Amino acid sequence: MNPRLEQLIHLQKVDSELRRTQTAQAEVPRRKAEMEAELAAGRAHLDAARASLDASLKARKRHEGSLQDLEGKRSKYKGQLMEVKTNKEYTAMLHEIETVEREIRSIEDEILVEMEKAESLTVEVKKEEIAFKAREERHRADVRALDEQAKTLEAEAARLGAEREAVARGIDEDTLALFQRISRLRGSAMAEARDGMCQVCHLKIRLQMYADLKHNEEIVQCPACNRILYYEPPVPVTVPEP
Repeated sequence: MNPRLEQLIHLQKVDSELRRTQTAQAEVPRRKAEMEAELAAGRAHLDAARASLDASLKARKRHEGSLQDLEGKRSKYKGQLMEVKTNKEYTAMLHEIETVEREIRSIEDEILVEMEKAESLTVEVKKEEIAFKAREERHRADVRALDEQAKTLEAEAARLGAEREAVARGIDEDTLALFQRISRLRGSAMAEARDGMCQVCHLKIRLQMYADLKHNEEIVQCPACNRILYYEPPVPVTVPEP
């Protein structure tokens, strides 16, 4: 094989590996942001459950305050009931007492509702706390793993970058410029010729051109996509002896 063609194939391989590594590196901050969002959503669930419980406890406390006021009012009316002098005043006072007692029963019902709600919400808060604690532990483990992956990818990118520079230095300027120009335009500069066609753009190659390509002696570009073509001989199949 032409040494220049061999170098270009090597350079393309390193370029592809480096591109994959850089793509994986770019995914790290995106994935970390997703993980932070997932943790924030879990924290929001817990905060919402705690806020609901707090609101229920405050509502119960308000109702208990109102109940205490109503009970005080009822006691006052009952005390005044003994001091009235006419049946009309007595009837009016009984009506006031009855009204207060209806309000008391209504408030007591609301307190009972809030007590039951608080009991249910307390269970929910505990459940959310357990779930969030587990989520936090998973988050910490996932972040550590992602940080380790980032370090590995950084080292791999540095290694591939150094290898690419070393390979590129061994290629003459004109050939390297051609490679880089095609790579910028097409994303990849090399294309394997197999089964009589370019394996990237699928152009059917003329028979004579394909026959010449099999020697891998010249830098030949695909007439359609302009990528540099090369031929990879098939791996011999070894038949096991009987």
